[in-house]
Amino acid sequence: MAMKGKWAQGITPRHFSWIIKDKLAISERPGGYGHNHRKVRRQEEIIWVREQGFTRVVSLIPSAHNLHNYDELGVEWVHCPFAAQDDAPRVLTVLYPQMRSLLTSGGKLLVHGEELGDRVCGVAAGYLLWTGLIKTGPDTINAIEKLTGRQLDPDGRELIAVAGRIPGPEQT
Repeated sequence: MAMKGKWAQGITPRHFSWIIKDKLAISERPGGYGHNHRKVRRQEEIIWVREQGFTRVVSLIPSAHNLHNYDELGVEWVHCPFAAQDDAPRVLTVLYPQMRSLLTSGGKLLVHGEELGDRVCGVAAGYLLWTGLIKTGPDTINAIEKLTGRQLDPDGRELIAVAGRIPGPEQT
């Protein structure tokens, strides 16, 4: 039986924020994380992602849990595990060119981690600096804090600093 009305549109993932309007967004993991994770909510949020025309979900979650749910609901995904102990320059050197390629080819991306915290915000902010959309680290911090309504702590700020040190798209 096909769903109709507003339920067919799904629900917005928790802590959803546009970083580049209609191109790049961030959120908490669909369905929530840890003890808050709910299968029905995950399904409704993935449906929303699909119905909003996102062409790819970029999961930064260290494990591959629940990625098959994207397949089941017709949403393409990329898994880029990025745990706290991982080498940030190595991960970002691979992730940013991939994100740029997807975005410049007309894609619409949603990047998420387990929760919307410093790791996801720092990655998104670093992307803005790495691409040159924002020219300085402090301006990038201000922008991401305004876009997400969250204060960026030292871990997120460190990711922005790392992004400023890796070769930008015009240098790769």
